Amino acid sequence: MANLRIKPNSVQETLVIPLYGRKLCAERFPTLYQDGSAAKACAQIDYDFSDLDRQAASPLWQFGALEAAMRQLDMQWEVRDYLASHPYAAVVNMGCGLDQTGRACDNGRCKLYNVDMPDVINMREQLFPTDWRETDIKSNLNDHAWMEQVDGLDGAVFFAAGVFHYLTTWQARTLACELARRFPGGRLVFDTIGRLGKLLMRRTFKSFGMENYRECLCVQDPRELKGWVSNVTVSSKGYMLGYHAMDDPAVTALHRFLARRCDGMLGMRVNRIDFPGTPDSRSSAAPREREA
Repeated sequence: MANLRIKPNSVQETLVIPLYGRKLCAERFPTLYQDGSAAKACAQIDYDFSDLDRQAASPLWQFGALEAAMRQLDMQWEVRDYLASHPYAAVVNMGCGLDQTGRACDNGRCKLYNVDMPDVINMREQLFPTDWRETDIKSNLNDHAWMEQVDGLDGAVFFAAGVFHYLTTWQARTLACELARRFPGGRLVFDTIGRLGKLLMRRTFKSFGMENYRECLCVQDPRELKGWVSNVTVSSKGYMLGYHAMDDPAVTALHRFLARRCDGMLGMRVNRIDFPGTPDSRSSAAPREREA
């Protein structure tokens, strides 16, 4: 397959940067984080990585890569925890970009779904062709019709990494309510920032043309999430140190200091909402044959 050419200052370039960050993190912190798919994808992309290679020597840039990787590890933890009791569940990566968390958690029985805008999915399909248990869905997350393509009869876990920051509070709450209605017994996992984190991100919001960034979601107190949907169970942890101890010889004292500040002052957290009800399981005793 010919290398995929990425133009500077394009939408596709915004997907390459976090992909490179995951590759860098796997190289610098191998005992903590592994992601062979990131290195493989970067090798298939026709893009000038020289500027990113120079920045990679910076401790702050390395921390940015570590930050993204820790969030992915947290998402993986929550997905695997759900699959332990719902092995045939749908695993849905919302706003997937070029992330491969679903495949990293694949138990050989679950169903994988990747949801994102058409141009993103088009790029993804060139790099990561799907098999029969994986489905790419081209849709805006706020157009809830995409949910009709998800088979959640055996349970469903939905996760979004770095996505809910760009939704308004109303959009995020409406999305959660609709998921709860359609997928009883399901789980929603997403990360949020606090008020200070949102203030520091305003330049990023504006660079995406989001002049209404003041309306974008931030969560100062995770307990407020209980008011989104009736009878849900909510848990919330810091996403740098809430799930993992960052045990790797390459993790420095500066990295740990910044991690504590991110989890604390900036309110960077991974939130889990478990929906009430029970999935309408068709079978939990044996894997189903491939559907025609």
